Amino acid sequence: MSKLQSVEILGGGPGGLYCAILIRKLLPEVKVRVTEQNPVGATWGFGVVFSDQALDFLKADDPEIHDLIVPGMERWRNMTLNLPGGTVTLDGVGFTAIGRLELIETLRKRAEELGAELRFSHHLESVDELEADLIIGADGLNSLVRASDPQAFEEDISVRNNHFAWFGTNRPFDTLTQTFVETDKGALNAHHYRFSPTTSTFIVECTGEVFDAWGFADMDEAKSAEVCAEIFSDVLEGAPLITNRSIWRQFPRLWCNKWYSGNRVLLGDAVHTAHFSIGSGTRIAMEDAIALVHSLAQEGDVEAGLARYQETRPPIAYKIVDAATTSAIWYESFGEKMKLPPMEFAYDYLMRSGRMTTERLSEMAPKFAADYAAFKAKSA
Repeated sequence: MSKLQSVEILGGGPGGLYCAILIRKLLPEVKVRVTEQNPVGATWGFGVVFSDQALDFLKADDPEIHDLIVPGMERWRNMTLNLPGGTVTLDGVGFTAIGRLELIETLRKRAEELGAELRFSHHLESVDELEADLIIGADGLNSLVRASDPQAFEEDISVRNNHFAWFGTNRPFDTLTQTFVETDKGALNAHHYRFSPTTSTFIVECTGEVFDAWGFADMDEAKSAEVCAEIFSDVLEGAPLITNRSIWRQFPRLWCNKWYSGNRVLLGDAVHTAHFSIGSGTRIAMEDAIALVHSLAQEGDVEAGLARYQETRPPIAYKIVDAATTSAIWYESFGEKMKLPPMEFAYDYLMRSGRMTTERLSEMAPKFAADYAAFKAKSA
């Protein structure tokens, strides 16, 4: 048996910090250190969104962290689809959001209180620089831990067609909103939601063809923000877009069949990615951390704990990741779908991940379900 005495975590995002917290709580005799290449208080992106159901996992497993995070969250009960042909409200599609930096700072302070060692502004060239019984890669898509032996983790990575850029804005929105616009160069979409009383995330997405037509590849961040703010000027009501490494990207689909190799193990975006249209990336990373640390605590042995993690966690995560991939594919043809009547578009949107059923829709969004039934009856 190999008893766990020391852990090195690479990556100081929500997944890595929460993993450190859990280790200190469930395995208090274990020494744990988190290494993050960025300085304290620095993060990319803006807000993090959770569905109401997504927060239930945290409340059930860790009410203490749940109660630390929830007071700083923005909440809303409905979702809005803005379309050229009109606006549709999706009742009951509840979400919460929090600033990514606020979430990280809350977790950082709690990890320090519990005795985890945290070092920021520390860049590693190789995982071999770390020495511990267990090395946890919570270091995102460009994981140094995974890159140490991608074949051992059975890495499978591909890139979606659509392009997107992640902005912010000082215009707070009432609900999580999807705005679809048609331009002379093609259709674009914005995913936007407030994560503080005064600030919102604003993600702009379009197909590769529309991306080329607008010439976004030749624009710097400031110019892209200016052009996108003009395209979405109606919903922004004149508010500018804010940049924070708001570079245009194509979404990478990553899935590893092996989640550990030797004494190295992965979680979060280091081992899988979930398209942002599902809004589950941070949730899955934190659930990965729960599964990993509980497996280690229950087994009391490094190898047995990692084997349990491999056996139990990937099948659960894959369901969400697969639904996110299906959702991403839906967005690659949203321009064509915009020709549908708004109610038909909204129904198609809700069904996009393959997880929604008519029965579930009636329970989750009863008013929309009734309005859609009336729309179909009238159209028959």
